[in-house]
Amino acid sequence: MTETPQDLTLALTEAAKAAGADAADAIAIRGTSISIDVRQGALEQAERAEATDIGLRVFLGRRSAVVSASDTRPETMREMASRAVAMAREAPEDPYVGLAEPSQIGSGHDEAGLELADPAAEPAPAALEEDARRAEAAAQAHDGITQVQSASAGYSAQDVALAATNGFSGGYRRTARSLSCVAIAGTGLEMERDYDGDSRVFQSDLRDATEIGDRAATRALERMNPRRPKTGAYPVLFDERIAASLVGHLMMAINGAQVARGASFLRDALGTQVLPEGLSLIEDPHRPRTTASRPFDAEGLPTARRAVIDKGVLTGWTLDLANARKLGMGSTANASRSVTGGVSPTAWNLELTQGTASRDDLIAQMGTGLVVTSMIGSTINPNTGDYSRGAAGLWVDNGTVAYPVSGVTIAGNLKQMLRSLVPANDARPWLSRVVPSLLVEGLTLAGE
Repeated sequence: MTETPQDLTLALTEAAKAAGADAADAIAIRGTSISIDVRQGALEQAERAEATDIGLRVFLGRRSAVVSASDTRPETMREMASRAVAMAREAPEDPYVGLAEPSQIGSGHDEAGLELADPAAEPAPAALEEDARRAEAAAQAHDGITQVQSASAGYSAQDVALAATNGFSGGYRRTARSLSCVAIAGTGLEMERDYDGDSRVFQSDLRDATEIGDRAATRALERMNPRRPKTGAYPVLFDERIAASLVGHLMMAINGAQVARGASFLRDALGTQVLPEGLSLIEDPHRPRTTASRPFDAEGLPTARRAVIDKGVLTGWTLDLANARKLGMGSTANASRSVTGGVSPTAWNLELTQGTASRDDLIAQMGTGLVVTSMIGSTINPNTGDYSRGAAGLWVDNGTVAYPVSGVTIAGNLKQMLRSLVPANDARPWLSRVVPSLLVEGLTLAGE
């Protein structure tokens, strides 16, 4: 009889105790994935992977060690436990490590209510191939599209289980269905590329393949014959596709690990205004059919909705147990871990307050400036918030899109940028980060 991931985690923690560990926790992930790539109407690549991976973390007093394997035989798990305990004996002491107290751990998890897994059957490879073909054909049907770099469809399913010697045991199943297309317009040095794609928990929610191919082509064609504007200070509108990157920089700055190290430009900002007064940032790990939802974190603590930023004011850090102890606070149930590594704080689903104006309204209000639709590279100082990134997009003149732009650099300071955000109302509600297009005033553009 095949052991379930939950069986494996319990066996690992029992092996750790038998090997001499004071405490332990374990994770097991059993997954299946299928990926299909199509090029020029023909199947280019098809892959299927199935694996079960296990990880064990043991504690000897305030010393800890992590081991992992993809072999689930009992003798392998016993050897893992023995090696982990031996490693922990040699590890330096850390006064902040340790499992949650039994009173902290979650129980009565409502995995079904989160709809993390699609009950529909795994798609046949032929169905995935057909989706990729349709996306490619839709893109190629546009005049000016010279090739489709890639058209890909995929599916994955994972059973995740966690257990610890403090009494916690839990698990859930996840699925994902994805489709993407990358289109190229022009030839030689005049080529421009852009993409579209979608990824959903439920296959029935996935956007139509033709729509994805059409949008990829349209975006690539919009980038043809780009120019470089004059260097200067201009308003910049971060398109909805990339606006979440600004929230990502914000979340990194309030990550408990960064704050505990003193490596954050917001390390002294707790309880102060970091966004405009009308904006809040809500973390909700219980949104149904959303990729970052979960009933409990990697340390067994029950997750909960919270206002990370309330009407512009930063209310707290993103914390796991160890970093919470370092900062003299309580965990926010944001612990994440892989099979091969330790625990670190990670944000779940996020939603930024949307505005009342549309993206076009904000473009009209800009006067002269840049709509950024793609970015490359980054130079960001985590201590000061100084920000510099390569960008491409659309130039706006007198409130109207005038021509495409490429090869510019935008620069500013994240503290000031975040305080001046003006949101549009165009965020996609099904994403794990629901962030609309964002207008930022007075950034420096390095062009001609």
